Amino acid sequence: MAESKSAKLLVEGKEVELPILSPTAGPDVLDIRKLYGQADVFTYDPGFTSTASCDSTITYIDGDKGELWYRGYPIEQLAAKSHYLEVCYLLLYGELPTAEQMTDFERRVTRHTMVHEQMHNFFRGFRRDAHPMATMVGVIGAMSAFYHDSTDVNDPWQREVAAIRLIAKVPTIAAMAYKYSIGQPFVYPQNELDYASNFLHMCFSVPAEKYVVDPALSRAMDRIFTLHADHEQNASTSTVRLAGSSGANPFACIAAGIACLWGPAHGGANQACLEMLREIGSVERIPEYIARAKDKDDPFRLMGFGHRVYKNFDPRATVMKESADEVLDLLGIHDNPTLQVAKELEKIALEDEYFVSKKLYPNVDFYSGIILEAMGFPTSMFTPIFALSRTVGWISQWKEMIADPQNKIGRPRQLYVGAQRRDYVDVKAR
Repeated sequence: MAESKSAKLLVEGKEVELPILSPTAGPDVLDIRKLYGQADVFTYDPGFTSTASCDSTITYIDGDKGELWYRGYPIEQLAAKSHYLEVCYLLLYGELPTAEQMTDFERRVTRHTMVHEQMHNFFRGFRRDAHPMATMVGVIGAMSAFYHDSTDVNDPWQREVAAIRLIAKVPTIAAMAYKYSIGQPFVYPQNELDYASNFLHMCFSVPAEKYVVDPALSRAMDRIFTLHADHEQNASTSTVRLAGSSGANPFACIAAGIACLWGPAHGGANQACLEMLREIGSVERIPEYIARAKDKDDPFRLMGFGHRVYKNFDPRATVMKESADEVLDLLGIHDNPTLQVAKELEKIALEDEYFVSKKLYPNVDFYSGIILEAMGFPTSMFTPIFALSRTVGWISQWKEMIADPQNKIGRPRQLYVGAQRRDYVDVKAR
């Protein structure tokens, strides 16, 4: 991060010089840290869409070019050639592992896949019809009550242990939340299985019969994990960093991230997309909904198209589309009405001038929902799976923040537009 340029700002006749920082990729950044002290003014940026809250070496997005890098590696290459646990290592430690490092990392994660047995009782405090995300927020937040030896954020070794525990145990907890919601017994992890296969086994196997994970479905699941592993300073990641800036323990920080991810504008988008496809119902009704989407006076929105960051095609969607086609062919799903609607909508979005001109291409949420439904997951599990995938990104960002000497507690300012100072009036005189 170079600092060689500056900008001059004139505030009520007073000139203030502000440094301009140059990143390794992306636009230059105006450093306003000393603006208030020098000029007695703040900046106003609702949503922080023009404000960098930190510097980071983890993930880079170029929305105009449609690029996403993890530690400099394009997401397309990682999705095609790597696998999720290798990507976890890359995000956590900054470099791809050697064969020996990969073996050691996989061993450490595998040793921590089980959860404390008393946590099983914790689930029984939830209603049977509780949303799995509600369960995950509570259970993962409660991990700090079970794993006291990895909550000291000032101890690098405890931070490392917490990171491994979360990556290993969140799939187990997500699968338990699913099993609890459908009234089936919990399934213990099988450590001879790979990460994605183990998760599918915990979700879909039952004690009464043997369940064999299809390698193609495992690969598709692994890709979903990889494509969602991190996404720069999005809402949930910013939430994790903000919670962590106070010194909160890592389990509380990740629970905060999961709570933020639950929103339909964030992690719930793939669920909202599939619900929209079901609302459309049949291919014959698509023109009606396309017309509604084009009508400025109609509040209806096509979910799963376009992206707030990507002004071009979402690079993750290209990979996810390939996986969707593979999974649907493998499972022989061709006559499902919801999937038929999805296929036709996809075709229209890639050809219709309205969508093309506005760059409203199908995004990663559009395809991931299709894959997850085809695998047999209910829509209520879509966001928990997103949370599972993103855990490593949250942890990587949290660890980076804790180790940053510039780290300080988050404290955004505000533009106050309330009442002027006024004196209290006794209730009898009002």
